[in-house]
Amino acid sequence: MTPRLKEIYQKNIVQDLKNKFGYKNINMGPKIEKIVVNMGLGLDGNDSKILKACEHDLALLTGQKPVLTKFKKSISNFKTRKGTNAGLKVSLRKDRMYEFLDRLVNIALPRIKDFRGLSPKGFDKNGNYTFGIKEHIIFPEVNFDKVDKIRGLDITVVIKSQKFDHSYELLKQFNFPFIEKETN
Repeated sequence: MTPRLKEIYQKNIVQDLKNKFGYKNINMGPKIEKIVVNMGLGLDGNDSKILKACEHDLALLTGQKPVLTKFKKSISNFKTRKGTNAGLKVSLRKDRMYEFLDRLVNIALPRIKDFRGLSPKGFDKNGNYTFGIKEHIIFPEVNFDKVDKIRGLDITVVIKSQKFDHSYELLKQFNFPFIEKETN
C-alpha cells in the first residue's frame, strides 16, 4: 500500500507545481530525495545503556535501525576523541520517507509546546531544508515513561530542485507549518 502523502504528491502536488512554475515536464519539478534524521549524543555516546535506549527510540521514530556515527577528529574544548561515538543517524527513502514526513507534519510538530511554526531560513543554497527539534518525545511512538533524558533531533529534507523558491513551495504543499513572511 502506498503512503498517503506519496499519493497526494503524485496526483495533486506535481501538477500544481508544474502549472505554477511553468515546467515543460512533471519530472522537472522539485522532489524529495531523502530525509536524514540525526541525534547527537555528545558525552553520553560512550555509555552503552544510553546508546541502546537512544537507538531504540530512534528506531521507533523512523521505522529503521539507526547507524552509529563517530567523531572524525579530537577537539579538546568539546572533550571529544577521534573514533568515539558521536551520535546516531537514519537516512529514509521511498515509502518510509513519506510515512515519516506524514507523522512529522501532521502529528509531531503540532504537539510541540508553544509552537509558532518553522523558520523559512533553514534552506541551504541547494534547496535542502534543515531544522532541529528540541524534544524527541513529541512523537507518539516514544513512551514518555521509559525515556531517561529528553534529546534533540536534527532533520534534513534533501530536495532535488532548481531553486530555493521551488523547494519552499514543495514543502508548503506538504503542509509544512512555516512562519509567514510579514510584508510592510
